[in-house]
Amino acid sequence: MRLFVAACPPERVLKTLAGLARPERAGLRWAPPYQWHVTLRFFGDTDVDQGVVAGQRVAEAAASGRTATAELGPALGSFGRNVLHVPVTGLEALAETLGRRTAEVGQPPRPPPFSGHITLARSRGRCRLDEFIGTPVADSWEVDEISLVASVSAGRPGLPARHEVVATFPLAG
Repeated sequence: MRLFVAACPPERVLKTLAGLARPERAGLRWAPPYQWHVTLRFFGDTDVDQGVVAGQRVAEAAASGRTATAELGPALGSFGRNVLHVPVTGLEALAETLGRRTAEVGQPPRPPPFSGHITLARSRGRCRLDEFIGTPVADSWEVDEISLVASVSAGRPGLPARHEVVATFPLAG
């Protein structure tokens, strides 16, 4: 199973994101709202034993972590030509704590700097993201818990994976 740790936006922030224009374009696949999250630590494919250790380490990190304010924006951006995202700041210290506490589990943590974001769409072929880049977006939320999430394949290419929350951990405060 593929595991990651996420900060999930509350309903109010999901409504902000849902209010952005999401026109149909050939070669552009919009991420469904149930996939909108900020990945704080990606473990990749893990077996059951690694999953148990990941859960223990994430629980330890959460117990020592502090609540943080996640800030969206100020505008949509892209990673290369294929990923449209909303930048999210304010979670750098939390991601660093998770990376340090879980370094021996799954894929090694990405080196700093952490680039918090919520992926909105992926493009293929000739579809360009230019018309969306720079669209203003602003909102924030208090992150007081993190979730260990399993990404489960939809079983067919082109369909979005299903995300299942394995466990949720409150942050220390």
